[in-house]
Amino acid sequence: MRFLAALFLMLWAPSAMAAMSPLAASACSAITARVDAIPGGGPIFLRSWDGRTGRGPAEDTALAGAAFTYDNALAVVALIACGREAQAARIGEALLKASATGFSNAYRAGAQTEDPPPPNGWWSAADNRWAEDPYQVGAATGNVAWAGLALMALAERTGDSRWSEGAKRAAAWVVANAGDGLADGFSGGFFGYRATPRRLTWRSTEHNVDLVALFVWLGWRPEAERARRFVAAQWDEGEGRFLVGTLPDGSPNRRLSGLDAQLWPLLLPEASPGWRRAIAYVERAHAVPGGFDFNDDRDGLWVEGTAQAALVYRRLGRPSEAERLLAGIARQISPGGYLWATREARITTGLAIGPDSASADFTYERRPHLGATAWAALAALDWNPFRSGH
Repeated sequence: MRFLAALFLMLWAPSAMAAMSPLAASACSAITARVDAIPGGGPIFLRSWDGRTGRGPAEDTALAGAAFTYDNALAVVALIACGREAQAARIGEALLKASATGFSNAYRAGAQTEDPPPPNGWWSAADNRWAEDPYQVGAATGNVAWAGLALMALAERTGDSRWSEGAKRAAAWVVANAGDGLADGFSGGFFGYRATPRRLTWRSTEHNVDLVALFVWLGWRPEAERARRFVAAQWDEGEGRFLVGTLPDGSPNRRLSGLDAQLWPLLLPEASPGWRRAIAYVERAHAVPGGFDFNDDRDGLWVEGTAQAALVYRRLGRPSEAERLLAGIARQISPGGYLWATREARITTGLAIGPDSASADFTYERRPHLGATAWAALAALDWNPFRSGH
């Protein structure tokens, strides 16, 4: 049976690629090419911020070789949607290796020959030492959940239980490390170096949405209900929107507005019909010409989030809005094939990278981005990464 499935995929993939929209075909081809460019057939991670073009901001040392877990998990799901199972499995094998000991937010891009894969780092000539970024070596709950979702997508496509066992390890890590004795939801994970990790006590709507999807897919009903209760509690009926989550002390975070926190709950397998009002809030608070911004300061187009909105529009039965957004982001393809993260040179999010940040220092810049490219593929192919069977 597995041979017949593999034969079907080999015959189906080229014809499927030919039938794709230009945006889907471009995004699928770009991610596939990056996988195939790494020699051999073993486990790999792809760098998140592509360096194939000299345009855009100067290279950031901390990002140059970074392969973020979230981006690579997205790439797995996108490659499956593209009909590129072999390429998806190479990244999946690296995630599987990581699941044995616990995840980091980012790894060193390239072939993964070590067990476990090493977190990202670089040689600092200025300091004459090996350097690491405290966020990258930490473990955010949402990133672990996305790794589990990618492994479940591979399990569903192949029927191989190795993938679902890896997803269970990711889910078990969350329960053990982000439960914090809470009745509802799971906390943010850890920040900083593994020798002295700092627990993140805030809870994120987006993280818990990811967990609802993972736990439902695994059939872990009590854990799914726990995460869903938190997501439901973040729904503000009066404003018709989701809060982004809680502050470290557990109080509601009403100061910020996050696009993904509004959109992702609508993709859940058990989304409340009333939550659909969030799309109207998004149109009021996040809209910019051609798409949407990450937050409500509307200082530029967030390409990844605009692709997410296109997928949500499709799922809500509003194809014309989806096609309008997809046509716009199709103009954001970089010379190397990846989509730019932003249309503008830089956009803000209102979020801080870590607990020591003195300002809202998490920003997006106009760099070719794996995550944006993967979401563009998913939206163009109408593929929901949160649902088994799609």
